[in-house]
Amino acid sequence: MPVRRTWEGNWSVESGKEDTMSRIGKLPVDIPEKVNVTVEANVVSVEGPKGKLSSEFPNAVKITKEDAQISVAPADNSRFAKCMYGTARSLIANMVNGVVNGYSKQLEISGVGFRAVLNGNKLDMNLGYSHPCLYDIPEGITITVKENTKLTVEGIDKQVVGEAAASIRAFHPPEPYKGKGVKIVGEYVRRKEGKTAG
Repeated sequence: MPVRRTWEGNWSVESGKEDTMSRIGKLPVDIPEKVNVTVEANVVSVEGPKGKLSSEFPNAVKITKEDAQISVAPADNSRFAKCMYGTARSLIANMVNGVVNGYSKQLEISGVGFRAVLNGNKLDMNLGYSHPCLYDIPEGITITVKENTKLTVEGIDKQVVGEAAASIRAFHPPEPYKGKGVKIVGEYVRRKEGKTAG
């Protein structure tokens, strides 16, 4: 089943800044040859080589498909519409890229005895606690483990991939003294010096 997300009622805009039009929103999204896109009542469905995604957008944005491009525009002159159509365009572009190339996050586990193994649809991690840390792998996510300490999280939904990586990291965020824990590759961990005697 494709992932479907609804926006209605989940967004609010409170800003004293002057209304501005989104530069990103004005750019159309190109549809690759191997991707099929349908737009029905602001529900955008995208299907490609890696899978299918679907998302429902608020009525404040107008989404149209013409030839091999998708265009997004404000449906009215409200501040909400002007703020959200750029976001909608970015999310649609992410959907198209996801079904073609997919998304991935790499994580590293550091610490003596710290390790991870796959057990069916669960990720079993030993992170220095008295109990194992079990993570239920969500639908649409693939996790691979190398050398027991290097994890790769893959999927077609950028948000779900990011949430999965963040959830795994949350079991034992890297601590600042020895860096033990789970960190996302490329993440900056601020280190601190330990206390010294005397």
